[in-house]
Amino acid sequence: MIHIIGGGLAGCEAAWQAASRGVPVTIREMRPIRATDVHKTDRLAELVCSNSFRGDKLDNAVGLLKEEMRRLDSLVMHAAEIARVPAGAALAVDRDLFARTVTQAIHEHPLITLTREEVTAIPHATPSEPVIIATGPLTSPDLSAAVVQLVGSEHLYFYDAISPIVLAETIDMKKVFRASRWNRSQRRSSIVDRPSSIVAGTTCGTDDGEGDYLNCPMSAAEYRAFYAALTTAESATVHDFDKEKFFEGCLPIEVMAHRGEDTLRFGPMKPVGLTDPRTRRQPYAAVQLRQDNLAGDHYSLVGFQTQLKWGEQARVLRMIPGLERAEFVRFGMVHRNTYINGPTVLHETWQTRANPSLFFAGQISGVEGYVESAASGLMAGLNAASLVRGQGLSAPPRSTAIGALAFYVSHATPHDYQPTNITFGIMEPPSGAIRDKQKRKLAIAERALDDLAAWVAAGKVEGLRAEG
Repeated sequence: MIHIIGGGLAGCEAAWQAASRGVPVTIREMRPIRATDVHKTDRLAELVCSNSFRGDKLDNAVGLLKEEMRRLDSLVMHAAEIARVPAGAALAVDRDLFARTVTQAIHEHPLITLTREEVTAIPHATPSEPVIIATGPLTSPDLSAAVVQLVGSEHLYFYDAISPIVLAETIDMKKVFRASRWNRSQRRSSIVDRPSSIVAGTTCGTDDGEGDYLNCPMSAAEYRAFYAALTTAESATVHDFDKEKFFEGCLPIEVMAHRGEDTLRFGPMKPVGLTDPRTRRQPYAAVQLRQDNLAGDHYSLVGFQTQLKWGEQARVLRMIPGLERAEFVRFGMVHRNTYINGPTVLHETWQTRANPSLFFAGQISGVEGYVESAASGLMAGLNAASLVRGQGLSAPPRSTAIGALAFYVSHATPHDYQPTNITFGIMEPPSGAIRDKQKRKLAIAERALDDLAAWVAAGKVEGLRAEG
C-alpha cells in the first residue's frame, strides 16, 4: 500500500502510475474538509492558476517533457488531451473538464482509495508502505510545520500570482483581432510517425492562420497610459510582505513593470509575431487573451498575473483596447507557494535522503509548472510501486527531459534554490556541433525519445513497451 498526501496533479499521477502496476494506493485530500484561498471546487487536480500547460511542440523542452509523459502512459496528459482548447502552439485545457476527467479516473480505479481528510503530520513510511507527499504549493499550516521539522531550515516558499479571466461576451470584438503568434497552430509536431501509446490522433487546431488567441493591440500612447496606471495602482496586502519573493517565471505584471517602461513589451505584452489586420502592421504592444474553457465564453489574460486590489484591476485592465467594458469572471490574486530545497533533501528517484521510503512530488518538491509537477509525481509513483514490489528504483537518463528534471532538482546548487521549469539548458547537449538552434533542439528531442525507449526496453518501467 502506498499513501499519497494530496490530490493535485502530482498526487493523482503518482497514484495512477502505482495502481496501474497493481499496487494499492490511498490518496488523502483535505478539500473540501479544509479549503484553500484559491481552490473553487472539491475536484482533484484543479488548476488554480493558468489553464495552459505551455508549449506542445518538440522544439520546446516542455513539449518534449509532455511527449515523454505520454509514452509513459500519463493520466494527466490523457486528461489534458480530452480537455484541450485552442491555444496556438501551446496545450491549454478547459480546466473544469480536465479536473472532472482526472477525478473520474481516480474514483473508478479499483486499486485507488480516496479519502477526504486533512493530514497534519507526516505518516511513518516503510518499504512496504511508502509515503508520497504531494500537497502542492498550498500545503496546510500544520503539515507545513511537520515538513519544516523534517527538513529544517531548508523549507522555503515564494509567492505566486493568478491571471484574471474575463467574460467573452463583454470583449469588444471590433477592437481585437484573432491570431496566433507567427500563425503557429496547435498541431503538435513530432519526429515519430505514430502517436503516443495512450492517446491516438488527438491533435487539435488548424494551420489556416486564423489563430487561437484574441489580441488587444495598443498604440504607443495607449501603452504609456496603461503603464502609468499600472505602476501607480494599489496592490493587495500580502502576508509576510517584507519577506515577499516571487518565482521569476510567474512575476505579477506590476512587479515586471517597475523594472522599466519597456519590460512588459518584451514580456507578456510583446507584439512580435503579430500583425493587426486593420493596419497591416505590428502593434506597439499587445495583450493576448486565451480561451479558458471549451464553451469559449471565458478568456484569460495571458501572462497577466497580478496582486492588484480587485477594484484597481478592473480600472487598469479596462484601459486595454477591447476590454473597456469587460466583466471579470475571476480577478487575479496572490497565494503562497511552499516548497523544499530539493538538492538538500531528494535523490533523483524523488526519495528523501533521510528516509528512502518517503517521497516528495509536485511543486512542494522544488519544481515549477503543471507539467513538471505531474512528471515528478509520475516518477515518484513508479518508484514507490517498485519499492513495494521489492524491485530496483531508477530515474530515466539525463538525456531525457524527465531525467534531466530529476537530476537538476536533486543536484542543483542549494544556495538560493528556486523551483525550476524544464529547459533544454538543464539537459545534456547533443553530440557534435549543431549550429542551427532549431535543429539542435530537435536533435536533443530525438535523442531523448530514443533513450527513453531504451530505458523502458531495459525493463525499468513495468507494464510498458518500448516504442519501436
